[in-house]
Amino acid sequence: MKPLITFVLLSLCLLPIIFVLVSTSFKADSRSFSIDYKNNCFRKDGKPFQYISGSIHYSRIPREYWKDRLLKMYMTGLNAIQVYVPWNFHETLQGVFNFAGDRDLEYFLNLANQTGLLVILRPGPYICAEWEMGGLPAWLLQKPNIILRSADTEYLKATSVWFGVLLTKMRPWLYQNGGNIISVQVENEYGSYFACDYNYMRHLHNLFRLFLGEDVILFTTDGNTDKEMICGTLEGLYATIDFGTDTNITAAFIRQRRFEPKGPLVNSEFYTGWLDHWGDKHASVDTVKVSKMLGEMLSMGASVNMYMFEGGTNFGYWNGADHDTRFRSVVTSYDYNAPLSEAGDPTDKLLAIRDVIKNFRDIPVGPMPPATPKFAYGFVTLQKVGNISSLLDTLSPQGPVQSQYPLTFEEIKQYYGSMLYRTTLPRNVPEPTPLISPLNGIHDRAYVSVNGVYKGLMERDTALVMNVTGQQGDQLDIIVENMGRVNFGSYINDNKGLLGNLILGNDVLTDWSIYPLDIDTAVANGWLQAGHSGSGMEAGDGPMIYSGTLKPTGLAWDTFVKLNGWTKGQVWVNGVNLGRYWPQRGPQQTLYVPGPFLSATQPNNITVLELERAPSHRRILFMDRPQLNITTLHTESISFKNIFMVMNYDYKTYTWMNYSFKHD
Repeated sequence: MKPLITFVLLSLCLLPIIFVLVSTSFKADSRSFSIDYKNNCFRKDGKPFQYISGSIHYSRIPREYWKDRLLKMYMTGLNAIQVYVPWNFHETLQGVFNFAGDRDLEYFLNLANQTGLLVILRPGPYICAEWEMGGLPAWLLQKPNIILRSADTEYLKATSVWFGVLLTKMRPWLYQNGGNIISVQVENEYGSYFACDYNYMRHLHNLFRLFLGEDVILFTTDGNTDKEMICGTLEGLYATIDFGTDTNITAAFIRQRRFEPKGPLVNSEFYTGWLDHWGDKHASVDTVKVSKMLGEMLSMGASVNMYMFEGGTNFGYWNGADHDTRFRSVVTSYDYNAPLSEAGDPTDKLLAIRDVIKNFRDIPVGPMPPATPKFAYGFVTLQKVGNISSLLDTLSPQGPVQSQYPLTFEEIKQYYGSMLYRTTLPRNVPEPTPLISPLNGIHDRAYVSVNGVYKGLMERDTALVMNVTGQQGDQLDIIVENMGRVNFGSYINDNKGLLGNLILGNDVLTDWSIYPLDIDTAVANGWLQAGHSGSGMEAGDGPMIYSGTLKPTGLAWDTFVKLNGWTKGQVWVNGVNLGRYWPQRGPQQTLYVPGPFLSATQPNNITVLELERAPSHRRILFMDRPQLNITTLHTESISFKNIFMVMNYDYKTYTWMNYSFKHD
């Protein structure tokens, strides 16, 4: 192994060389971005170049704030940004492509270009990013047993169609074609996936070259282990590495050198913070460690991308989930303890990073743009609109799908949100009788009612049985909530809904009416305001709709809504889905409400779907600051055996294994 001083010197690009650009009809004159393998650096227009970049996700930030966030990144001293493209954000329904409004990727690239920022594009098709299903569209799961991120024929066909659309749009934005994209990642951290399918990676490589040409730099990013680098790298794709403050820099870059002996050192994801799951403590990464390691890497000549520079928000249903020992859903906030907060405000971490960057390049002259203004609008009292069952004509106007056995979300082609599964009790159950999901088929939380009376919930991996009583013919309603598909690892084939049969005592429940619930459309059309739907008189717990109005104040500033005393659910403001709340689980206690979502002059409609229990006061509070770090409840995994014993049910004599759970 070479001494450290030799290793550092070899990583620097010290000797300029003459770069000759051969102009083609696809290139802008005198523009080039390339890898200089002789001098271990990038070259931009023939000159040595080191990028200092930050990750930003346009899909997690309101379009109205894109320019503000990009300007703050530029004024920090960054010369590049790194951008993921979530496939499912643009092709939520197969064959329907959406690049308008807050999905206008080219408008975002143009803003970055005008700001003076180069772009490192990460189009996937898989992106991870703590995003729903890692960016893969849920409609892929309509093919049973599809092997995602592999050379599976159906998967390759869908991927090829998607890239035919996306990469064709991206080609004019390549730096050599006059745009600002300097490099493009192929797949993402593929070495961490079980498939290790080189044919798949070769197929992607060929697709990227077909649509983007031969001159653009294509690269891979993988974690700091030999296994990940072995399975994630491919000849013809420049291999980069990612790591955070808990890693030895020299050892990590030595590993990159084993797979990429020449060329620039690159940390494609230097972690400035980390994600949160419901029930975890709020993640925090020390500012001093971040700034110190950033300075050390830049001193070595490495190009560095900070992940994240601003995280933003998992609006709507876009949060992902992890599955290690159990399913763990990612919270709505993607603040990430990043240099720019969830609301885009500069932090002490940003100022420390800027002080480091000053030692390596000139910082733009001028003040840092200030934080967006915040306002505490105060309390709003909500009224009950009705429970889900009473609103089915509004929430599921097409009516139910009839099936002998339960169908998944994907089979119904409702990919996000919630669905209602309805059947009747097959016999009298006067004594508490276990309702069981024997194959852990609740994905992800099920809210159970009998004859409209809420009885409790069942939850994936943790609560797979509950007691039920009633009479033969009583209506059994089970509302199943999709809490976000797994975005990392081998469990990304994450179907939602009831994945297997439910058993009541010894009876397999059949003859289901399954209602897709389109709550978002109902909210957007104003159908769920108090007095518009339902009687408003339903009593009890369980899934309920509430609504109210935030009166105009002449201001449309950022704010944060806190649901103190509420249990778990979803919030909409003026038809925009802010995301999930779960204060009883934590750590997140407030939801970010960007100013552009509000009206300064018209009443602002507030809708809340409370899934378990609303407080008697029915108030929500609009604050001028977030609360992201209060953990109040942590649910541990419970084994099947313990569940059965807790329910006073002899699991040894239970005979559910004799039943068949396959659909017709």
